[in-house]
Amino acid sequence: MTQDELKQAVAEAALEYIRPKLDDDSVIGIGTGSTANMFIDALGGIKGQVNACVASSEASADRLKSHGIPVYDLNVVDKVDFYIDGADESNAALQLIKGGGAALTREKIVTAVAEEFICIADESKLVHTLGTFPLPVEVIPMARSHVARELVKLGGDPIYREGVITDNGNIILDVYNFAIPQALATEAKINGITGVVTNGLFALKPADVLLLGTSEGVKTLRAE
Repeated sequence: MTQDELKQAVAEAALEYIRPKLDDDSVIGIGTGSTANMFIDALGGIKGQVNACVASSEASADRLKSHGIPVYDLNVVDKVDFYIDGADESNAALQLIKGGGAALTREKIVTAVAEEFICIADESKLVHTLGTFPLPVEVIPMARSHVARELVKLGGDPIYREGVITDNGNIILDVYNFAIPQALATEAKINGITGVVTNGLFALKPADVLLLGTSEGVKTLRAE
């Protein structure tokens, strides 16, 4: 199977995972990226059963609206039952690196509210140690140089993501050559740097379920 076929398989598996649990009050959180887009398109097929969604980016909100799916501001909903999103990397503890699409802060906010975080990814994203994928860090623009220097002290190689402004009006530093064996401590340490909005480690609140697309079918993984 191609990577796109694996992504399509996990998107459809996520729909089947949540569909029996949906009711008239359910709110679905939607992430950002190519795999999340496939889930949005699948969700469009049952839009009559969807009460409300919240989105982690303007792009995802626009895609949902194009299917006629109602999208609400997170501040006006009482709860988010499910959050469905992809990942750039996951380890066996379902700690993730996210933010390749520069939506990491809003993704982290929706994750914090969600009762269940369902990560959907193909098997290439499952790794032993996080950090092969460069770690995105969202930064207040005036703090760019300061944060970069602090990230170098932590052993990383931060590179400014040219031409990218987040939906929050900030910039992204991608940290290369930065193995992350202790994701919990690293997430907290980077978030403690003045000028950092947040970083792309989802370790303090990892995924609850990982639907992993493999050549042998979709596997359902929970944290080890």
